[in-house]
Formats: sequence, structure tokens, C-alpha cells
Amino acid sequence: MQRRRIAAYLHLEKLCTRLIHLRFFCDPPYADVPKPGRDKSERKPYVTPVTELIRRARKEREARKAHPVRMLEDPPHNGLLVPELVHVAHRVYLARESLLSGLAKLLASIPLLSCKFCPEVHVGRVGHGIRTCNGPKSSMRSATHVWRKGGVHNVVFFPKCFHLHDRVGNARVTHKEKHHVPRIPAILELCIQAGVDLDKYPTKRRTKPVYSVEGRIVDFEEGMMEGDDEQMMTTEKRTTVVRSDCCSVHDLDLKQTSTATVESWFQMLAGVKELMGKYSAWTCGFCPEVQVGPKGHKVRNCKATKHQARDGQHAWQEARIEDLIGPNYVWHVGNLDGPPLENSLKRYYGKAPAVVELCVHGGAAIPDEYQSMMRVDVVPPGRDEVDIVA
Repeated sequence: MQRRRIAAYLHLEKLCTRLIHLRFFCDPPYADVPKPGRDKSERKPYVTPVTELIRRARKEREARKAHPVRMLEDPPHNGLLVPELVHVAHRVYLARESLLSGLAKLLASIPLLSCKFCPEVHVGRVGHGIRTCNGPKSSMRSATHVWRKGGVHNVVFFPKCFHLHDRVGNARVTHKEKHHVPRIPAILELCIQAGVDLDKYPTKRRTKPVYSVEGRIVDFEEGMMEGDDEQMMTTEKRTTVVRSDCCSVHDLDLKQTSTATVESWFQMLAGVKELMGKYSAWTCGFCPEVQVGPKGHKVRNCKATKHQARDGQHAWQEARIEDLIGPNYVWHVGNLDGPPLENSLKRYYGKAPAVVELCVHGGAAIPDEYQSMMRVDVVPPGRDEVDIVA
């Protein structure tokens, strides 16, 4: 009995020693560095597990059978706004405006290059020599990039979606309506649905919740008289956007502009994450198409893998924040006037969103969230020292 206890203790000690060794010596450092993109034939990962989606659908179907006619109570599913998220939508809208104006000012002083054949972007006067181009005829160029001057759209990408005048009533845009419904950035559509009112993109605001009749949405406000006071509130009670000084960076120097821009970046990300917790957004599982609203549209413009089997329609699933805000990751450059990055040393280079990289070179402090990703504590070896570095 005593021998068994001693053997078990020794086995446990060996196991703990092995786990400690794996934890401190075998874990790959800087695991948060963005990995290469997925294969085009591979579907995007689901935000919510499929089993949970099936459970929700079954629960909704049972509730529909038990109560064929019911009033939807929870906003925004009932067509009403979420009061506590209206100011969040305004903050996101203003942060986006401040971000775009700040990037435009930074690009006037900091050089930015973009590849002619792929979405690769590089901050610096000379393009890097890392062979990662996957554009057309990249094999003939040994996967090297062809650089040209970049703009704000190369730093951060805001995919567009259809603007819904009525989020609940007739939300699904059909294929015949694709040329008649305006397309705006998805983040802007999210802000509009959450409470931002813009004269250029009108939307309906209800004062009473809608009803669900056997799964179909019925709005009883449409049958009310035109002289009804409550009906007038839907069009007259509007919350206008109050612009603040954060949207103007004309009076700031380069360092102050960089600090304000990176703060706007984090404010926008935090606000969009909070809004997406209530307001649904959808993306195609195989292509970058997005749609903000209760469901995805019915426009048959998908050209991803196996789109013929879907008659060109999209395979809709829950969207992530990266689908509404597409940050373009770039290689971190310590010195803009230094030598270009070498392909043989790419394992020592870090990455960061192009927004953060521009702001850092403009004088802003490196955010704590991107310290390890940018690998600021790593000194790349020289070209003649690669063979002797472990």
C-alpha cells in the first residue's frame, strides 16, 4: 500500500514538472499575432454554436404554437429603440467621424503604401520585402508586392449593407430591389437603427411595439389615423446628432492628432461591441457581405464557393465585430527611415492594425492591448546572424 502511494506521488510530481515545462518553455510566444487568412472554400466559424441555434429555434417554434398572436415585448425586436443604447450609437457615430478625419490628417505626414494586387498595406517610405502577395500572377513575381500610394480606405475597411427604412416591417431586401435601396457602411446602418437620425437616410421610429401573428410581423400603427398624436410622434420625435469637438482635428498637432485618433478607434470598437449585443448583424459564411437587421437580404450576388448550389444567395450567419470593421493588419516598423523588412526575418516582426501603426508613428503611445502583438521587446537579428539565433 505504501509503495503504491509513493509511486502515485512520483507520477504526480513528474506530471506537474512536465506541465510546468510545457507552460513556460513550449508555448508559442506572441500567439496573438494575426494568422494568415482562411481558405476561401472554408466557412467562417460560428459565433454561437449550432446546437444553441437549434435550441433557440425550437424554443421559438414552441412559443409560436402556444401563443399564435402575441405582442413582442423586448426591444429592438418589437420595433422600438433600446433607450440605454441611443447615446452609445451617437458615440460610435462621432468616433467614426473623428477616426476618419484623424487618419486623413495623419496620412498627409506619414507615408502609406498599398499593394497593387492584394490588400497588403505597409507604413513606410519603402515597401517591405516579405513575400506574402497572393494576388493574380503572384507566382510569376515570387509573391513580391507591387507598391503604390495608399489612402484611408486601405487603413480600415467599412463594408456596406442595404439601408432599411423600416427595420421590422419589411426588412428583407429582394433581388429586384437591389438597385433601388441605398447601400451605406454597415457600422453607419447599425448606428441609425440604434437611434442616430440622419436626414439623408430616414428611418421609421415607432411608439408602440409590433405584434407577431403566427410568426409574421404586424404593425398596427400603420392603420391609425393621420391626426393621432402618437402617430405624429413617430416622425417628429427625432434625436439629432450633436457634433462635438472630437470630430475636428484641424487645430491639433501631429502627436495630439495621433492620440485622439487611437482613442476614437477604441471608443468605436467598444461601442460597436455593445450595440451588437442587442442589434443583430449578419454576414455571409463564405464572402464579406454583411447586413444589419433582423435577417439577411435576398439579393443573389454571392460569388463565393458553391454559390451555384445556393442560387447565388448568401449563407447568412451571425456577424462578428471584424465583419463590420475590417482592420487591415500591417507589419510593425520600428524606424520609417530604416532598412526595409527582410523576408528571412519575418518571424521576428510583429503586427498591428494599420490605424494603431499610423498613430504610433505619429507620436501616440503604444496601447497595452498591442504590446505583445507588435513585439516591441524583440530585437530582430541581422541578416548575417540568422543562422546562429535559436
